[in-house]
Amino acid sequence: MEAGRAFQILAVRIRSKDAKRFRSENCFKITITKKSVNSPILMAKRFTKSAINWAEFQKRVPPEEQGKFLAFKAKADLYLRRVQANPPEPPKINWEEYAKIVPVTGLVEKFKSEYAGVKIPYPEDKLSCKIDEQWKSLEPQIKSFCAEIQKDIDAAQKDIDKINALPKFDDITMEMLYDMSPQEAFDPVNRPTFWPHNPEEQPGYMTPEQKALKKH
Repeated sequence: MEAGRAFQILAVRIRSKDAKRFRSENCFKITITKKSVNSPILMAKRFTKSAINWAEFQKRVPPEEQGKFLAFKAKADLYLRRVQANPPEPPKINWEEYAKIVPVTGLVEKFKSEYAGVKIPYPEDKLSCKIDEQWKSLEPQIKSFCAEIQKDIDAAQKDIDKINALPKFDDITMEMLYDMSPQEAFDPVNRPTFWPHNPEEQPGYMTPEQKALKKH
């Protein structure tokens, strides 16, 4: 009989008169429950805390996905608490005491050796390699995207530098504005306009909606 199942069903009835501390029909049981044996904490390492930086993880979750993120984190915390609720080592058994009261010769030694040989394999990680492959395939796309964004950042920075290099608004004259941006400056000779010299007050002005209707 296999050790795991044997320990769950073993019942040694003590009828010996010398075992006065037991009743004549006492049923003495050695039980190794599924919880104590089939537990991941019997591995070489004991889980003490999550290896995930949840605070940093949450910063990368969009606002509309925060609810799903919190539900996922709660489930992960539940699994961690379930692991921590179990003892780090399998229960100790006083085999010498059993050897004194079990009448079957060699039975205790057999169970002792089988109990010592119980090994719970750690679940094999089959997903990390797939994630690494996906990441490697995405790296060129990420680099290309970052390069394009960097171009926009550099162009925007040049515009900011130009703006910062301009004189203060109160110090700019119409002549200075014409020199810096002739297309936007007031030019009464080449482009005469009516006061207040804005597009809305000029003859023939059309709103964007009117222009769209005219195209149709």
